[in-house]
Amino acid sequence: MSNIAIIPARSGSKGIKDKNIREVCGKPLLAHSIECALHSKQFDMVFVSTDSERYAEIATQYGANASFLRSAANARDISNSWDAVREAILHFEEQGFYYDNIMLLQPTSPLRTVSDIRNSFELLYEKDANAIISVAEAEHSPIWCNTLDQDLRMDAFWQNQYVGLPRQMLPVYYRINGAIYLIRREELDKKELFRQGCYAYIMPVERSVDIDTELDIKLVEYYLLTNRDI
Repeated sequence: MSNIAIIPARSGSKGIKDKNIREVCGKPLLAHSIECALHSKQFDMVFVSTDSERYAEIATQYGANASFLRSAANARDISNSWDAVREAILHFEEQGFYYDNIMLLQPTSPLRTVSDIRNSFELLYEKDANAIISVAEAEHSPIWCNTLDQDLRMDAFWQNQYVGLPRQMLPVYYRINGAIYLIRREELDKKELFRQGCYAYIMPVERSVDIDTELDIKLVEYYLLTNRDI
């Protein structure tokens, strides 16, 4: 089996300027994902898909392949990471390099560990799965959530069957945490991942921060300084 990790690192972040190369615990954010992928020893290639020469240079310094820049069409604010993945895979296949499995590693999820990567591959093979997607238990049950009308009425806020139940007796819900997307090559051109053959890899909440705000960065730095395991 031949495996590739693809780390999408578009420049031009609007929320946090240059988020993907923002220094986090002494190194650019994307470097955490590069090093984790390399240390896992699961990949024949670790590729950073970026539209920036500067980002590509940083990626190369930390051991990743960044041999070509993604196209302008796949570097827009509305661009989808999977389009960048497809672009990279087609480029390598044109060069004669073929990969059986593809793992998308978002740089904004730097708390995944080497074990998370290895365990995801083990689950893929154990289940003979088409895809493995990481999840975490939802911090707040959606059962406790609802919409409000203009009058702010709450008379039908909760579903009746759950009224009065303690949190421990509510169904457990999970959320996509953005840390790991692992798919077979033949699944790349299909529109829907969440179907038969797709399985969840469960990660703890403390390794499931997806950086979007300055507060997220502070939380990630705390966890990296106290719990990092690579």
